[in-house]
Amino acid sequence: MLTSEVYRMRVIAGEFKGRPLKSVPTHKTRPTTDKVKEAVFHGIGPFFEGGKALDLFAGSGGLGIEALSRGVDSCVFVDQQQKAIQTIYENIKTLDINERTEVFKTDAMRAIKAAGKRGLTFDYIFLDPPYKKLSYQDLMEALLEFELVGEHATIVCEHDASEKIPEEVGRLKRMKTDHYGSNIGVSIFE
Repeated sequence: MLTSEVYRMRVIAGEFKGRPLKSVPTHKTRPTTDKVKEAVFHGIGPFFEGGKALDLFAGSGGLGIEALSRGVDSCVFVDQQQKAIQTIYENIKTLDINERTEVFKTDAMRAIKAAGKRGLTFDYIFLDPPYKKLSYQDLMEALLEFELVGEHATIVCEHDASEKIPEEVGRLKRMKTDHYGSNIGVSIFE
């Protein structure tokens, strides 16, 4: 297993291609590997002409930053760990993308409700919670209930490969699921 001290993160493609990213200095956060990140973005992009992203359970912010690098206009980052929030701010500062980002230290459900009250909608939503700790069904139902899912939105769920992921949640349909190694699964909903 790679620890955050050993694993070197970077932006894979786009405006910030090759730029290093800091990872969260704790064992509680599991960074998305370059291989998985590349596969995810080839599955949903690989490049974008604008749009808004939500990186829930953001960790270091790697998925949202990759989306920004590939053409998304703005991204909201959410994590409840202080070390993750500090790392996100450091990565944003390093890339000079402060004006394209918002960062919130809170839990996912509070963030969803707050974004709903603000009338925010997103075109790309990244869900990468701690494996087997939260229900993807519940998360997506909340995203729909608080009207955060844009009309043609894509939701990316990174999960344990053994986890049962629903085929449909409301108007969202699972388009595909891929596995990487023995323990990582990625499901894409539209």
